[in-house]
Amino acid sequence: MTQKEFIKKLDEEGYSYEIQGDKIIVTHRGDVHLGSLKSLPPGVEFKNVGVVFLYSLTSLPTGVEFKNGGDVWLDALKSLPSGVVFSNEGDVRLHSLTSISPGVEFRNEGTVILNSLTSLPPGVEFKNKGDVYLESLIGGWFQDRKGNIEGIEGRRLLNSMIKQGIFER
Repeated sequence: MTQKEFIKKLDEEGYSYEIQGDKIIVTHRGDVHLGSLKSLPPGVEFKNVGVVFLYSLTSLPTGVEFKNGGDVWLDALKSLPSGVVFSNEGDVRLHSLTSISPGVEFRNEGTVILNSLTSLPPGVEFKNKGDVYLESLIGGWFQDRKGNIEGIEGRRLLNSMIKQGIFER
């Protein structure tokens, strides 16, 4: 999707935004529901007050930022490129995600839901304030209440999996 097409969609839906150089900043004072979009242009920042609903998004370009005041729903997204940062104030829902690149950061205020993820590369940072749901990887929730997760280290993740009976010692 081009920036021009994205701006047209925002105008059609009545969502406010600002343009700063090559960046489009969505500033709507509520939820942004763009469930039919399959892609976004590079350099989009969601800074709206509420939830961002992107149910059908199948790819995410680099430079997209989530700084919105609610959840981020990316139900159809299969992979995350390096450099994506979630700084939203709610949960991040990535139900179909199967691949995540090093350099992705979760700094959101809520839970991170990764139902379909089967591996975590080094360099993925979980600094969110809620739990991380890793159903396909460890069969449930990964929790650490000592200052939050601050990056899931391989040894801690393996110990959690052993504790849950997924692997034997």
